[in-house]
Amino acid sequence: MYFGRVYVSYKKSVLDPQGEVIKSGLTHMGFEKIESVKQGKYFEIKFAATDMENAKQELVKMIEALLINDNTETYRYDLKELGD
Repeated sequence: MYFGRVYVSYKKSVLDPQGEVIKSGLTHMGFEKIESVKQGKYFEIKFAATDMENAKQELVKMIEALLINDNTETYRYDLKELGD
């Protein structure tokens, strides 16, 4: 079994309106040194695969097929093998 954590956020070229609202709110609360805020999505996926390389390929396929909009979002992931 494998366990993947997927982090999705907007590409740098895409405006993140929710991140801007959060930044503005924090600034109004006195946190004045904030340069930027990005919000995103987080997924945890537990799945079976034959080996680590296969697990990486499968996870990337899942991400690109359903979890992101390739036009506006980017991602990174952590993947580990679960013990028995």
